[in-house]
Amino acid sequence: MSVKSQTNIVKRNNIKIKGKGTQPMIFAHGYGCDQNMWRFIVPAFEEDYKIILFDHVGAGNSDAKAYSKDKYSSLKGYAEDILEICDALQLEDVILVGHSVSSMIAVLAANKKPSIFSKLILIGPSPRYINENSYKGGFEREDIDELMEALDSNYLGWSNNMAPVIMGTNNKAELGEELANSFCRTDPEIAKHFASVTFLSDNREDLTKVKVPSLILQCSEDVLAPLVVGEYIHENIQNSSLRVLKATGHCPNLSAPEETIEVMKDYLEKSS
Repeated sequence: MSVKSQTNIVKRNNIKIKGKGTQPMIFAHGYGCDQNMWRFIVPAFEEDYKIILFDHVGAGNSDAKAYSKDKYSSLKGYAEDILEICDALQLEDVILVGHSVSSMIAVLAANKKPSIFSKLILIGPSPRYINENSYKGGFEREDIDELMEALDSNYLGWSNNMAPVIMGTNNKAELGEELANSFCRTDPEIAKHFASVTFLSDNREDLTKVKVPSLILQCSEDVLAPLVVGEYIHENIQNSSLRVLKATGHCPNLSAPEETIEVMKDYLEKSS
């Protein structure tokens, strides 16, 4: 890859590198967020790992001009970006940490190039949000249609209403406000499209193809990814561990960083 291409990718995804270690640890944020959502988690790993933070195109301080509705019409476009980041930075033996929708983006990236990843850490993952036959994703199709209509008609209102629900009613109100503000900083058209791609995706078949050892972190109560979803993922990813956190809500990286860090470190130490 040329120096110019590397520079473009660093700018495109607003890549930040920190840490004293050599093994790369990439943190991929969820829908409506940016790399700042990892600020309580990252310091615990800086001593031992090379930390790579980035913003998905269309989020945070990424290059919005790089956004293409065609490329990002499926989660594969975001997975390609992660692989390009790995290529540009010449990374190998990567621990890839994905939150929410980025868990499935991580699965897709690892399935395409399993040789460059050593572990996946999937926080609040869901391969499909919509119930289908015996599969319970947590939502009926009508629920998702209503969500998309609300997004389309009043994005700011939806953001302010949904953020506290996603964060979890048992958690601090200011965290819900922070998530709402993060939603509101995202370009509404990009946010609506990413929501559609996220909530209508179906990555169940991709789970059985995962060859990279994986940790699944599930909150004890999560409106977006109920426990039955975490159990389903654990059953379908061959070399996986499931840990259920005492934390509630969908963003333990913000609401329960100490517990999240403890479980991540325990897994990494025992599986090294």
